[in-house]
Amino acid sequence: MNWRRDIVPPTALIAILIIGWYFVAKVSGLSSFILPTPLDVIQAGWETRALLLNAIGTTLLATGIGLVLALTAGIGIAALVDFWPLAHRALYPILVVSQTIQILAIAPILIIWFGFGVTPTILIVVLFCFFPLAISTADGLTSSDPELIALLRAMGAKKRQIWRMVRLPSALPSFFSGLRLAVTYSVVAATIGEWVGGSPGLGLYMLKSKNALATDQVFVAMFITSLLSVTLFMTVYGIERLTLPWYHSTQRTEQWEGPGIY
Repeated sequence: MNWRRDIVPPTALIAILIIGWYFVAKVSGLSSFILPTPLDVIQAGWETRALLLNAIGTTLLATGIGLVLALTAGIGIAALVDFWPLAHRALYPILVVSQTIQILAIAPILIIWFGFGVTPTILIVVLFCFFPLAISTADGLTSSDPELIALLRAMGAKKRQIWRMVRLPSALPSFFSGLRLAVTYSVVAATIGEWVGGSPGLGLYMLKSKNALATDQVFVAMFITSLLSVTLFMTVYGIERLTLPWYHSTQRTEQWEGPGIY
């Protein structure tokens, strides 16, 4: 990774936006209830740091458990769809239709079934993250090189050997793309679940701050949620680069060389 090229531009833009936000809040004369300054937000976060630490821990716990469950279910469904053509025809449309259902409409039903607490929050994280993992992995498994598969079949390789040696490696880039999308959704999904289900995490912290008209604390929760999402995204991206160095080196070569002119 070229840190100067990849890190400096977004960091500089964020710094410019924060400085612009500070001057707008000061020059406009708006009260801190309407638009707190960055310093007000930092102060609010420091004053409620004990509550925030507990809230962050609860949110990360629900996020982590939900991601593991979504990861397990997504990969399992993708493998089933790839191994069994009938399952592909039966399950793929259902997976697509499932994303047309509003998660917020399901949340009250989950509370009725499982009560208030962390369980509905975990299930909401699973519902948000399962689809991108399952679809991206399934599409990656079907994008294998048919000529390479035909070659292995001619050499007497069994279906499981072909799946392990060709289909699974070729699906890893798509899998990581879905995982990056899933972890970005996961923290927001957890806060939504906490907002609805009353689990003592960042969502409940934000809800209480809103009810108390503490706008600066609402901003604190928003920024921490964004920071956690970005951190998870970058962690997955780093793992992807370590796991698939050949894929990123190929991408970098194509980016610099271009398609070529013949």
